[in-house]
Amino acid sequence: MSEEKKLLRALRGEVMDVPPVWMMRQAGRYLPEYRETRAKAGDFLSLCYNPELAAEVTLQPIRRFGFDAAILFADILLVPQALGADLWFVAGEGPRLSTITTPGELAALKPVEEIHETLAPVYETVRILARELPQETALIGFAGAPWTVATYMIAGRGTPDQGPAHRLKAEDRATFEALLGRITEATIEYLSRQIEAGAEVVKLFDSWAGSLRGDDFRAYALEPTKRIIAELKQRHPGIPVIAFPREAGENYIGFSRATGADCVALDNSVDAEWAARHVQKDGCVQGNLAPGHMVTGGQALIDETRRIRDAFAGGPHIFNLGHGITPDADPENVQLMIDTLREAR
Repeated sequence: MSEEKKLLRALRGEVMDVPPVWMMRQAGRYLPEYRETRAKAGDFLSLCYNPELAAEVTLQPIRRFGFDAAILFADILLVPQALGADLWFVAGEGPRLSTITTPGELAALKPVEEIHETLAPVYETVRILARELPQETALIGFAGAPWTVATYMIAGRGTPDQGPAHRLKAEDRATFEALLGRITEATIEYLSRQIEAGAEVVKLFDSWAGSLRGDDFRAYALEPTKRIIAELKQRHPGIPVIAFPREAGENYIGFSRATGADCVALDNSVDAEWAARHVQKDGCVQGNLAPGHMVTGGQALIDETRRIRDAFAGGPHIFNLGHGITPDADPENVQLMIDTLREAR
């Protein structure tokens, strides 16, 4: 039955009149049912590590909207925690981690083979979803790409310009590259276990790839992605991988060829017509409606949904936002987007 799932067909290169659709962060705070479930869990990390509740919030947007794919509910910073970093969330401010900036702090991290004990609840969530999702709904697993995860581990939090990571890269490249290597190995193991548990597609989120330039982009965004994809495809032949080097700009061109990704997700800073000419020619693309339309709705949402759908109509396309849906989004606008996308042309 999996071969009939629209998302998998698009990832194999099939062009469809109506592309499959899902949304980044589709399980989240914009849904009242999510907020109720999170309250039951007590806090965000408790929700991530409770397989029954994490599966429930993953299923909620599928029940409400009928998306063509569900993405595992988890967080990219569970991998640093599994490696031994302290992780906590500050209300209204976001994640905090103990920092890794010296050879000693790096040496104190756990070996990669020990991450699975911490991450076992995530794999159980995947197993539950593989059983409970509708037959037509694909299951996406995910992880943060090494550069993006490293920026949080080095700074201890999100930063506007990823400055601490850039400084460590400049001042102690050996430690920086060793940390990136450790994250790369852990990511391979983590995603491989998700696939074994039932994930049919995996996605790499490189949310801060756009702050890398020139040789640094090739070395620290492209090459780790290439290595992860090659290893996953060796272990799990045929597994599709979506790569999201957000705000890569011109570096989107050729990214799928260079890394082996089956699909490149596009942020909304690039024009759909440009991307159709320069990126989609190499295969499937995903995106790229601006998330703000989920807040404002109206005719502009309808027009942009149609424009993006039509721009990518000549090749394989997965409709999505250019970044995650925001907590202030209106669920009715999500439904309007889906209805517009699926209307007869």
